[in-house]
Amino acid sequence: MLKAFLKPKADRIRSYVSSRVDQRTYDSLLLQGRQASWHVRAKKNISSLADVEFKVFSQWGEDGIIDWIIERANLPHYLQTFIEFGVESYDESNTRFLLENRLWKGFVIDADPELHKNLSRNPHYWRYNLKDKSAFINCENINDLIVGAGFSGDIGLLSIDIDGNDYWVWDAISVVNPVICVCEYNSHFGNLHSVSIPYDPEFAWGKKHKLLYYGASIQALSSLARRKGYKFLGTTTAGNNAFFIREDYSSWVAGGLDRAISYPSCLSPSIVVGPAPAIELCDAYKEIQDLPIVQTDDGQVVSLRSLGRIHDEIWLQRMSKKAIAL
Repeated sequence: MLKAFLKPKADRIRSYVSSRVDQRTYDSLLLQGRQASWHVRAKKNISSLADVEFKVFSQWGEDGIIDWIIERANLPHYLQTFIEFGVESYDESNTRFLLENRLWKGFVIDADPELHKNLSRNPHYWRYNLKDKSAFINCENINDLIVGAGFSGDIGLLSIDIDGNDYWVWDAISVVNPVICVCEYNSHFGNLHSVSIPYDPEFAWGKKHKLLYYGASIQALSSLARRKGYKFLGTTTAGNNAFFIREDYSSWVAGGLDRAISYPSCLSPSIVVGPAPAIELCDAYKEIQDLPIVQTDDGQVVSLRSLGRIHDEIWLQRMSKKAIAL
């Protein structure tokens, strides 16, 4: 009887203590992020984006890179806005640190129907100016989604990571003109050719195709960026996200960034995705070498095998020795 009486009280105490620990952990993480941000902002010249990488809420070093680019670009207050899609629960994303540290306002999209519920569970959600929308993104709806959330014209940053039609969706976006663009690339397509998966409005990563079959090569994204009026700044050393800045905000680049370097994926030579078995890098190529890809410069459908060599010497040196077989 005493046990039954004490259990609810013990549960409330446990819940209170847990929430306090979570709050202190969050406060400590954000404080460390701000200290890293102050350190990065002081760097007026760097050899490459690798010099300013740090992670608070991003997957790899994107938080530091974005923070440094924003500081160098000196964006006016009215451009302190962002759009990011492919955010899952938003616990890990490219813009959460931007939202919580610099207090930018933004709009996030994900196919998960539970997106709003997941965001609302975060006790910090109410503090910030963040809109959200659950939607499966394709070229046909992306502009309507953006305008429907109240965004148009110039914005500060756009981040794209949908593990599929990234190239085609970025190409289709016309209602906003971001100063900074971050886009995921597929390093398994190499760095010598401008290629992407063919456009399929219903493409969902891992549903009908191999897990390594998604997105576009770094060359394809760089070519698209140039056509849209952007300069390539480099990628994360993890080899997943590429960074671009609009030409009219790029005057600082010549004196601030020595080299724009791209990296192959750090997940090689072995990759584990969920329940899938580890895939050696040489086998990863074999997984996708005969699947259809589009040469984005001319629209021709080819295969990786038909292109021959897909990596330059620098990328081969940065990859596993097993990549020499490619």
